[in-house]
Amino acid sequence: MPSSSPVAPAALTGEALTLRYGSRAVVHEVSLALHPGAVTALLGPNGSGKSTVLRALARLHPLHGGEVRLDDGDGERSTALLGATELARALTLFTQTRATPQGLSVRDVVAFGRHPHRRRFAAPDRADRAAIDHALHLTGLTAFADRAVGALSGGERQRVWLAACLAQDTAIVLLDEPTNHLDLRHQIETLDLVRDLAEVHGAAVGIVLHDLDHAARVADRAVLLHQGRVHAAGEVAEVLTSAHLSYVYDIPLEVSTDPRDGRLRIDARSRRAPRLAAAV
Repeated sequence: MPSSSPVAPAALTGEALTLRYGSRAVVHEVSLALHPGAVTALLGPNGSGKSTVLRALARLHPLHGGEVRLDDGDGERSTALLGATELARALTLFTQTRATPQGLSVRDVVAFGRHPHRRRFAAPDRADRAAIDHALHLTGLTAFADRAVGALSGGERQRVWLAACLAQDTAIVLLDEPTNHLDLRHQIETLDLVRDLAEVHGAAVGIVLHDLDHAARVADRAVLLHQGRVHAAGEVAEVLTSAHLSYVYDIPLEVSTDPRDGRLRIDARSRRAPRLAAAV
């Protein structure tokens, strides 16, 4: 996550990615690009491959085919050629599956994000402390800094791990369901933070979301996956259509535009009739 000032821009591109679990192919020749200053949402039903694609972009899932390329101003190159520290200085990944560390404070865990920027065994310097404090502030955790992580709620711990990713201070930010387990207030604050990452700090953001209204709120572009393939990709309004969504999710979905703010609204038609209020 960029600090209080913009970082040098960088782009990340996945070209014809084919991914497997064992002998079973789960993603088939998926291509996408994350651009500086823009949020790209990966969407689709459970099992469509969106989180697997995100992990492959971070080099945490092996490629069976295709290539991931980084362009950070020093020339475009395959991420397979980068060392682990060089990659960690270029991109960060927020995931859902993290163990809860015992005996550590919130500040200690957020400090994990600074490891790619520090020499081995070196104590945190002024830049590290500033990045940690900034990440705590952005995620609303400053007052929690000295608390034990193990004593926090699930939603609070999720924000701690998000803060650790932000402290990593990278130009590319990958987020897997960052609003999951959060209450309504913190969901909206997290979405606003994602917009700030792109608009204020110039980061290239890739985000996996299940909530289509959240995607409409936060994303500039969307990649809609269906059975491990790209069904539609482009500007959000081009992808989030009734036809595309109804086909991919296999349920009638209506897309409309809110006249108050121009935002897309997505509504599913339940097979149950709406419950009417009792007559007075």
